[in-house]
This record gives sequence, C-alpha cells and structure tokens, in this order.
Amino acid sequence: MIKRINTKQLKPGMFIDDMNCGWLRHPFLTNKITISDEEMIERIVKHGIREVYIDTEKGLTVTDAPTMEEVNRDIQAEMDRVAESKPDPAPQVPIKDELKKAREIKKEAKKTIHNIMDDVRFGKQIETVKVESVVSNMVNSIFRNQDALLSMGRLKKIDEYTYMHSMTVGVLMIAFGKHLGFDKDTLQKIGIGAMLHDIGKMNVPEELLTSDRKLLDHEYEIMKQHVVHSRTLLENTEGISETSIKIAAQHHERIDGSGYPDGLKGEDISSLGKAAAIADVYDAMTSKRKYQPRYEPTEVLRKLFEWSEHFYDKQMVQQFIRCVGIYPVGTLVRLESGPSVIDLSKDTGHRIISHEPSEQWGIEPELHLF
Repeated sequence: MIKRINTKQLKPGMFIDDMNCGWLRHPFLTNKITISDEEMIERIVKHGIREVYIDTEKGLTVTDAPTMEEVNRDIQAEMDRVAESKPDPAPQVPIKDELKKAREIKKEAKKTIHNIMDDVRFGKQIETVKVESVVSNMVNSIFRNQDALLSMGRLKKIDEYTYMHSMTVGVLMIAFGKHLGFDKDTLQKIGIGAMLHDIGKMNVPEELLTSDRKLLDHEYEIMKQHVVHSRTLLENTEGISETSIKIAAQHHERIDGSGYPDGLKGEDISSLGKAAAIADVYDAMTSKRKYQPRYEPTEVLRKLFEWSEHFYDKQMVQQFIRCVGIYPVGTLVRLESGPSVIDLSKDTGHRIISHEPSEQWGIEPELHLF
C-alpha cells in the first residue's frame, strides 16, 4: 500500500516510493529508496522535501497516514469544486477556425526564439521588436480562442524543448493573465517576460543543457544561475519592462523559500512570479524530455494542487486550473457513456469519469485536432 507522510515521520526501514517533490532536486539517483539511517533523512529534509509516498509492503508504515488513493480522491474532489466556479467567457471563434492561425504563430514564435537565443549565445543584443510582434499575435489569438494556441504548444519534439518551452510558457502566461483580468498592454509585457524567461540558459554550457543524465551537484548549481543570467540580460535590454523582468527573475522562486535564486518567500514574490512558477512547471511536466517522461495535464494539475500546500500559491493554482480546465483540449478522457468520438464543446450531455494515459493507448490526442 502506498501512503503519503510528512518527512518528519520518516524512519530508517521505510521504503520511499516517490519523493513527491516535482521540480525540487533531491540528492539520490532514483525516487525509490530504502531509508537506511538518520543521515539519509536529514539529507531529504535539507533539500526542502516536505512529503513523500512510502510503500508499506516494502518497509515500515505509519498507521494514520492517508493512502495515495485517498489523497487523489480528495484532491480530485477539490479540483472539481474549483472548476465549477464561473468559467471564462466563450471563445470569440471556434477552435477549428483559429487552428490555422495558431499554427502560423507557433512557427513564427519558434523561429523567433531560436534566433534570439542564438544571438544571445554569440553575445548579441536581444531584438525586442521581433519578440513584441510575436507576442502581439499570441495575445490576439488567445482572445479569439485560447485553446488553439494552447493545444499547439503541446506538440513539441524532444530536441526542440528549450525553444518550444519558451513559446509555450509565453502562451500559458498570456492565457493565465487574461483569465486574471489583465489588460492587453499588460498581457504584452507578461508574454514578453514569459517568452524570454529562460534566455539566460544561453549563458550556461551547452553540454549541461543537452545532457540526458541527472546533473551532478556542481553542474546543477551552474544550471540554476540561468535565472540570474536571464534577469541581467533583460535588465540590460532597452524597452523591457519591470513586469517582464520579474517573471524571468522569479519563475523558480517558491512560497516556502525553497526556490532560487533569491530564496524569496510568500508575499516577497510578485503575483506574476507566482503565476510563472506554475506555468513553467506545468509545461515542463507535460513535455517529454530526454530524462523525464511526459505526464498527462490532469495529473500535473493534481500534483500542482497538492504541492500548493508548500511550494505554490494555492489561490493562484486554483485560478490556473480554472484557466486551462481539469481536462484541457487534447486530453484523452474516459466517458461514463462509454467509447465514443464526439465534440465535448458542443455535446455536453456526456460526463467525464477520468483522464486516460495517452501513451498507454498509443494515441496522441493533439494530432486529431488538425
């Protein structure tokens, strides 16, 4: 049986099935380990891990700890409650009418961010005019029908992750900002900051960026400096707003102070910094990478909700769930009525029971949108 416990409850002889730390780096080669001594527990706590899942069939147990099934059931109930709140206004145009434009925007954005990152790697200035044009097109597309561009962002290859991640976080942040009520001028600044949030990675050795193994401690410390590089680059770029800079500078900060580079806590982190942290992890975890499988959007939303107890702003996570939906467009789902091919945006008489792992079924739902 898999149970969730606080790391303060850890004892030698327990078997950890999952570190349950998401973005946090831990000092072990795998998430599944047997606790051998108190020193190992101290290392886990020191790295900011608050809760873990233990396998009671492979080690000691905690009697009153909730099971994974109980945790997931309670979280799903809370997410359902959150999603029932007042939805965003209906899209201005049907998704099928916006997909063609979204495809062109994706192509333009990918080329732009690729060129800008190459320029920065060779010591050139960031051409803000190019970013502004792309972001303006993104903002307009999001207002017409955000699902088109959001679903387009999920289509990315492993070897283009760095570029596509920048674009997708930009799209997510514009959609999220629109949901939060920001005007178009502010959304433009939000989009620029999100598109350029990882620009500092171009000052990190390429072998670390493209590594398909877990980075060593000293390599990880170098990698973490990409946030400082991003902030410095944007501060030294004419025309970049303070709003954009904060998004890039704070997307790895966490409300309990366990983030980096400044270890900011709670209200010391701007609202957009908190939002960027959520969008960044959501896209990272729903993307397939060399060293990590792709998680289903619904699974990631559930984990973000769980982690909002410690790492993320709970109200912001709830708003993000309302923004993208528990089952975003392109999610493979199981219907109560059984197998069927229908348009759930029009036929609302079918109840979704759960999401389904797309890889298990050998299906890429996003491809069926085009």
